[in-house]
Parts: sequence; C-alpha cells; structure tokens
Amino acid sequence: MIGHIIYSILSVGICLLTGKAIELFLPILPASLYGMMMFTALLHYRLLNAKRIQPCIEWALANMAVCFVPAGVGIINHFELIKNHGFSLVAIIFLTTFLLLTFVGLSYQRQLNKQASVDDEGLSK
Repeated sequence: MIGHIIYSILSVGICLLTGKAIELFLPILPASLYGMMMFTALLHYRLLNAKRIQPCIEWALANMAVCFVPAGVGIINHFELIKNHGFSLVAIIFLTTFLLLTFVGLSYQRQLNKQASVDDEGLSK
C-alpha cells in the first residue's frame, strides 16, 4: 500500500511540475491544467499504471469535501454581500451554465454531423 501511495504522489507531482514548466513557455492555461492533461494522457496511453493509482484516487475523492471548507467559510464571511446580491449571483450562474452547455452541445452535434457527412461521402464513392 505504501508503494501505491508513493507511486501516486510521484506520478501526480511529476505531472504538476512538468505542467509548471510548460506554463513558463506557454502561459495560456494554468500549470495545474497542463499537469492534469498530461496525467490523463499518461493514463490513457497506459504509461502510468492505473491499478496502482486507483486506491489513492478513491481516497482523495472520498475526502474531497475537506477541500471545500475554506470556500464555505468565505461564504459565511461575505454573507451580507451574498444576501444583497444573491439572486443576481444565482441568475448569472444558471445563465452562464445554460449558455456553456448549449454551446458545447451544439458544437458536438455539429461535429457529429460533419463526421457523418464525411462517412457518407466515403461510402458513396
């Protein structure tokens, strides 16, 4: 079990450090996002052993609520602001979420239609 923990920490740590290095040359995205993309790619191409990482990831997901405690405290500290602008905040959150999901859905549908037309052209030749 200790070996799995060390393997997981090293895997995530190396991906994060590599993400930080990439961010120095390509400061478009945050380093953690570069690291996450690299971690996902390494798992996808089976360069990392997912079975060894799985127990640590399951533990992290089970205890993730602890990470949101500071956000909850921040909400309580700014309760007056939320009380005054709460409806506006909720409306903005719902509107932007709806717009984002609509954009992603339409983009995906467009891509599927393009792929289907390319496949149909290939069959008719």
